[in-house]
Amino acid sequence: MKNFPGKVAVITGAASGLGRAMAVRFARAGMKIVLADVDADALAKAEAQMKAAGAKVIGVQTDVTKALEVEALAQKALASFGAVHLVANNAGVAAGGDLWDNTVADWEWVLGVNVWGVIHGVRVFTPIMLAQQCEGHIINTASVAGLISPPGMGIYSVSKHAVVALTECLYHDLAQKTDKLKCSLLCPAYVPTGIAESGRNRPAALKQTSAKTAAELTFDAGLKKAVQSGKLSAADVAEQVYDAVREERFYILTHPKINAAIQWRMEDILACRNPRSPMG
Repeated sequence: MKNFPGKVAVITGAASGLGRAMAVRFARAGMKIVLADVDADALAKAEAQMKAAGAKVIGVQTDVTKALEVEALAQKALASFGAVHLVANNAGVAAGGDLWDNTVADWEWVLGVNVWGVIHGVRVFTPIMLAQQCEGHIINTASVAGLISPPGMGIYSVSKHAVVALTECLYHDLAQKTDKLKCSLLCPAYVPTGIAESGRNRPAALKQTSAKTAAELTFDAGLKKAVQSGKLSAADVAEQVYDAVREERFYILTHPKINAAIQWRMEDILACRNPRSPMG
């Protein structure tokens, strides 16, 4: 995608973190922005701040786990701006611990947002963008946890591995249909965002009712520490995303130091070796 001014971007998880940073970056490139987030208060604040900065933006409260709400998001974007040229399926949550201790509610929450949110985004927006017959781009946010399998992060890694596979297949499916609509896979490592507090938006029906296990507490503490110590900011990652869209580059690996762990996993698979821990 080469031309940004006047085009329309829809971004989920856009009230904070990477989504908010991407919204700001694409607005700076001249795009009209549709902010989608489940957190109504944070969404209203983000919309107001971006409008004050001169961006053309609307906020649409959206639960990406619900097909009808994502469909309504698309219709709102079209009604407001007439088209959709870029979609960032970015909403995400995190949970961890030993796999056997994760509850059905844990799985439904994490897979609902991280996997079904991307599925709904691709299912709803791709036909719209194909029908427009103009240049466009889809960005799916996975994680480096979708390329490696760290201990204590099973539920999160399962969700992100699914997004990796989905987006790679999307790339090939699109290539058979058009040369105008492209996609990218965003796989960041630790970035200072609010994902360590993503439980704040966990639906009441899927709340954790029992005390957290030692492994879950370890995951929570480790994630919070790692996120806070991230060397790249959300704005840094958003700049990388912008460059990848402009260059029509598929893989966006934001933290080169983690590439060795990705290589170990690939080597172990090809050698039929038992997997090494990516934590070293």
